[in-house]
Amino acid sequence: MSRYITLLLFVGIGVSGVWGQTDVDTVSAVPGITIKTEVDRAEMYVGDLITYTITIEYDSTYELIPPPLGANLGAFDVKDYQSDILTQLEDGRYQSKNIFVLSTFTTGDYVIPPIPVVFNMPDGTRKALLSEGVPIKVLSLLENAGDSVDIKPLKAQYEFKRDLTPYYIWGGLGLLVLILAAVLIILKLRQKKEISEPLDLRPAWEIAFEKLALLKQKNLPQEGQFKQFYIELTEIIRVYYESMYRLNVLDMTTEEFLAAFGKLELPEGLFERMEAFFEHADLVKFAKLIPEFERAEEDFEEVHTAIEDVRADWDRRLRPQLHDRRPGDDIMSADPAEIRDETEVKS
Repeated sequence: MSRYITLLLFVGIGVSGVWGQTDVDTVSAVPGITIKTEVDRAEMYVGDLITYTITIEYDSTYELIPPPLGANLGAFDVKDYQSDILTQLEDGRYQSKNIFVLSTFTTGDYVIPPIPVVFNMPDGTRKALLSEGVPIKVLSLLENAGDSVDIKPLKAQYEFKRDLTPYYIWGGLGLLVLILAAVLIILKLRQKKEISEPLDLRPAWEIAFEKLALLKQKNLPQEGQFKQFYIELTEIIRVYYESMYRLNVLDMTTEEFLAAFGKLELPEGLFERMEAFFEHADLVKFAKLIPEFERAEEDFEEVHTAIEDVRADWDRRLRPQLHDRRPGDDIMSADPAEIRDETEVKS
């Protein structure tokens, strides 16, 4: 019971965190909206696959924001999914189905936690409803083994009376010395690396395009290493945005990054494309989703296009400032925020 309450609290906090919104009201019911959750079976063995379905029916006056693909599903791993399968019912209402194929390798009684479903209301407000939690019993494959396994009784415990205190003391001191030595070595290597690595003065897009070319040569998707591929791909685009927009995004979660990214003046459609890309990448990196090979290639091209779009937008903003700079000035090293502010003042 305490586990289920904890999951509810987690989902309640996540209603605002998933979308980066703070104006979403959580309600128990809204007229004209029904949410149903179901699984194809209530009991499973470890490693089995179960199908978890969320069916949302709603009036055409409401606008549905589909449940996040990276939603918390408790102890279960997402093996496959189909998101927002939309159909129109005979009475004019809409039906959205979200299907997840789940699995787990731990036994016990679990609950697939409630998932927040957000609607844009006709009056401009946003309201969130929670789906029902679904209990699942995960059985061990050894439960039906019966008494066929011959288990021998344990031997009597050997009574050992030697005082081990000196060994603990010297062992602890030895471990402390090893830890201190390791810290010193790491600090020296880091300092040496910072000194030896020259500062790359090339424009950020040239560095990003070079990293993409090196990533493509690794052929990670062809070797089935999708998780490593998306880790490196998302790091390339994050480092690029950090350099172009002066944002410390490497230490942010995806939700924090999207919230900060959405406040910038971006090329048209870039935010929506990046939101979809990062949500899918998180599923591969953290939910063990194995994507189609074609999807990995499409995401690679999406990142390449996003880098070029930001470069073109940056060139458009920078060009009005070229005539104000003297020969020999370093245009590429200018602060994007500074140039943007100067451009807005002059316009």
